[in-house]
Amino acid sequence: ARFPRGRGAMAAAGPGPGAGGAVKTLALVLEDEARRGGGGGGYCSGDTVSGQVLLELAGPLPLRGLRLEAAGRARVAWSESPGAVPGAGTWGVAVRAPGPGPRREAEVRYLDIRQSLLRDPPEGEENLILLDGRHEFPFSFQLPQEPLVTSFTGKYGSIQYYVKAVLERPAVPDQSVQAELQVISHIDVSSPALLTPVLRSQEKMVGCWFFTSGPVSLSAKIERKGYCNGEAIPIYAEIENCSSRLIVPKAAIFQTQTYLASGKTKTFRQMVANVRGNHIASGSTDTWNGKTLKIPPVSPSILDCCIIRVEYSLAVYIHIPGAKKLMIEMPLVIGTIPCIGFSSRNSSITSQFSMDMSWLALTMPEHPEAPPNYADVVSEEEFSRHVPAYPPPIDCEEQLCCPVFAYIQEFRFQPPPLYSEIDPHPTDVEEVQPVSFML
Repeated sequence: ARFPRGRGAMAAAGPGPGAGGAVKTLALVLEDEARRGGGGGGYCSGDTVSGQVLLELAGPLPLRGLRLEAAGRARVAWSESPGAVPGAGTWGVAVRAPGPGPRREAEVRYLDIRQSLLRDPPEGEENLILLDGRHEFPFSFQLPQEPLVTSFTGKYGSIQYYVKAVLERPAVPDQSVQAELQVISHIDVSSPALLTPVLRSQEKMVGCWFFTSGPVSLSAKIERKGYCNGEAIPIYAEIENCSSRLIVPKAAIFQTQTYLASGKTKTFRQMVANVRGNHIASGSTDTWNGKTLKIPPVSPSILDCCIIRVEYSLAVYIHIPGAKKLMIEMPLVIGTIPCIGFSSRNSSITSQFSMDMSWLALTMPEHPEAPPNYADVVSEEEFSRHVPAYPPPIDCEEQLCCPVFAYIQEFRFQPPPLYSEIDPHPTDVEEVQPVSFML
């Protein structure tokens, strides 16, 4: 049986064994190449994956089958450090056992699909015969509707998805070609839980034994909990140095990978970005009014896998010479859908207002003075000559189609009277008041 010739093939596997190397190339091509290997946004739950398996032969080839496999799983594996054996050494001293400790492993499957890309052989025959030339075998399948975990490769485990084509030939080992699927579980940082600000504060006494030099206090705030790759996090912080040391404030983003297997956990923590502040002398203070720390390209947070978790935190800390550093750590969630829209802008404006305009409450009088009413001194005729007719109000529905800040209600007062040395309303009795001058 001869199959239709394809338009071309991308080489992915070399000549196969047997039959004088009849298989010249075996390739697997996905239709949406931008999603392959992280080049695009990645596949999501419920998406359709389609492509072709391309086979080029140098001569007739008997086949038992050509199948497609799609798999996705999370795997965790590590070896425990060898433990100490009591009484194993000289004089009963505990020594470390030789060789590695017990190995911990765990696996969770998220995807397992198999398809046959060849039709059944004719009756009475076990194999199909493909003639020389290029052959194309299209395939298509749908990812499960239930949420899939984001692809990830870490220190002690990984979450991987792939599509593999396996060529089965009689009396010859199977030949296969594989392509990775980049899967992503979207996290919208516009959700209310990720738009809430985070505030922490801490104080530390600096000294040695009973010789203390004074406290170092630190308070820090970020305007929301959720951010995406490439965003800059504005950090608001106040540092007060009442010690006798010269201190240096810093901020960093930490990634924490947690692995679970056989009831045991393994943690790996690394710094992915940092920023440094100015030195603060003894008796001085410093304020970060939105110091930015940019998020580098990192994996999104993974919070829905039972054996692998990837979490982030923003740490603001102070290096104190001769003492343990003072640190504040605030949780972060790295999402995939940026925060755009009024909710994000409103959160940012509110945060900046509370940080930058806090002094306003100290200067505002308790009972502000009402504006003057100029109608008492300006006649209606004079008012109509200088002020044009007020335009009719615009429909509220039209206003809501535009940004809300563009339609703040404008309050108009009548203009003050024109300056004149002649009193337009003379009185019979002239009041004379003494005038004093300051020299």
